[in-house]
Amino acid sequence: MQALAKELGVVIPISFFEEANNAHFNSVAVIDADGSDLGLYRKSHIPDGPGYQEKFYFNPGDTGFKVFQTKFAKIGVAICWDQWFPEAARAMVLQGAEILFYPTAIGSEPQDEGLDSCDHWQRVMQGHAGANVVPLVASNRIGKEIIETEHGNSEITFYGNSFIAGPTGEIVAAANDKEEAVLIAKFDLDKIKSKRSSWGVFRDRRPDLYKVLLTFDGSKPSS
Repeated sequence: MQALAKELGVVIPISFFEEANNAHFNSVAVIDADGSDLGLYRKSHIPDGPGYQEKFYFNPGDTGFKVFQTKFAKIGVAICWDQWFPEAARAMVLQGAEILFYPTAIGSEPQDEGLDSCDHWQRVMQGHAGANVVPLVASNRIGKEIIETEHGNSEITFYGNSFIAGPTGEIVAAANDKEEAVLIAKFDLDKIKSKRSSWGVFRDRRPDLYKVLLTFDGSKPSS
């Protein structure tokens, strides 16, 4: 993949199953356009639900949220379930991320055939883009997986709908739920930086009031 990134002159976030001694992580490595390895991020939020029992085989990531200075932009990359947490997006943009990336594998819910989270999934990330005034790229797979278990077959249909959102949360490019696609969008990051600054959402933050976010139950943390 490093050779491919160098050949094409592109930045490639690569998701992979990482084995580190006795630990196992859902990780992504970021390869710069010259083929250099910029490091990795380990998924922080590990889900546990029907069809998505990742706590059985993944350790919670220990890298913290990271950003990577690439040839083209400073990017923040998180993984799948991380995308549902606004704290993750804000943490990456606070560190200077100019674009957010979320490689994903999400689809139907085996326990509830009537549950379709696709629109919810998309709107949550549109909110991250708009709240942080940055473009956001979400890629999701398509296709069906059938896993034979002792309790019968477990089936997931991945709903695709990869998209690119602009800095106000607007959808600028989107795929469907059936076909593979290549999505392209162009952004003027200097103009977006100016917009982000003028909008005041980072100027007017009150970190001193956010200590409750460091708790599980919302109680006032001890000083």
